[in-house]
Amino acid sequence: MVVPQMGVVEEFIVLQWHVDDGSSVSEGQVLATIETEKAEVEVESPATGKLEILIPAGPEPVQVSETLGSIGTG
Repeated sequence: MVVPQMGVVEEFIVLQWHVDDGSSVSEGQVLATIETEKAEVEVESPATGKLEILIPAGPEPVQVSETLGSIGTG
């Protein structure tokens, strides 16, 4: 699960995860809120499965190309 490119934004901060690590999630469910220089954005699940959070919420900047988490569908 990677945050898609949003214009010229290169990094963001994960403000909050709305589900716990290991939780079952549904496609389209809001999983996290991230903050860029200009806006807060909700990140939705791209699939149905079990969430593994790879980058916790916190003040550390995250590059757009980094993987926030993965959704296990098996």
